[in-house]
Amino acid sequence: MARFEMLEAGIGMMGATAQADILFELGMMYATGRDCETDVIAAHKWFNIAAIKGSLRAAEWRSELSSAMSKGEIAQALRDARDWMTTH
Repeated sequence: MARFEMLEAGIGMMGATAQADILFELGMMYATGRDCETDVIAAHKWFNIAAIKGSLRAAEWRSELSSAMSKGEIAQALRDARDWMTTH
């Protein structure tokens, strides 16, 4: 039984890492304008969510991006991230 629980815990962590990577890629898509219009608020939102899920790269990009954003833009991105997190 203990082995099963250990394996199950590892699978959960792999899923969280994969999810953080996907969320990071969404942030990159909006930050660079790849396949969409560049949107710093959306990029910050996805980097923030990815960072919460454990992506260190997302935390670094979020920090760098926020230095070029207004306080109002950052506040909007944080509200958007909060709203997404409460529904998912």
